[in-house]
Amino acid sequence: MHFIEPYITAYGALALFVIIYFEAFGGPLPGESALIASSLLALHGTLNIETVLLAVFAGAVLGDCTGYAIGRFGGRRLLLRYGYLVKLTPELLEKFEKLFDTKGFYVVITARFFILLRQLNGIVAGSMRMNIVHFLTANVIGAAAWTLLWGFGPYLLSGVLAPYAAHLKALL
Repeated sequence: MHFIEPYITAYGALALFVIIYFEAFGGPLPGESALIASSLLALHGTLNIETVLLAVFAGAVLGDCTGYAIGRFGGRRLLLRYGYLVKLTPELLEKFEKLFDTKGFYVVITARFFILLRQLNGIVAGSMRMNIVHFLTANVIGAAAWTLLWGFGPYLLSGVLAPYAAHLKALL
């Protein structure tokens, strides 16, 4: 997380938005780490927590929508040809397709909480031609839950646990 902090400190929510956006459609970027780091920077007054949450939510939703469009218009052929760039093998693609075929709505909601699914769910949903309304609904729900858990969660917990840090350290 230490290598992310200077960028976020220098460029604020814009850097966070860019990291989350590109990670959301396949970029091998540390989105979750950047989110947690930003939450803690907000706790210390370097960033505004509302701006952090808005940038993350927007980046997550728009990034997945971009991934959906890439998958929708590029299709399975695109994933088979360039999937190796994001560690997507034909076997893994087949597993994802089976999962999306039976539980696509729930996969999109929960995918953001799992590293490889987070990066590929929009692209695979698009290539599977998932209904756009279902995708957008699940995407917004998943992005909101992920943003609140990893963005607001550390912010709240750090504030609550900070007074007890010395006591906890003594116990360990």
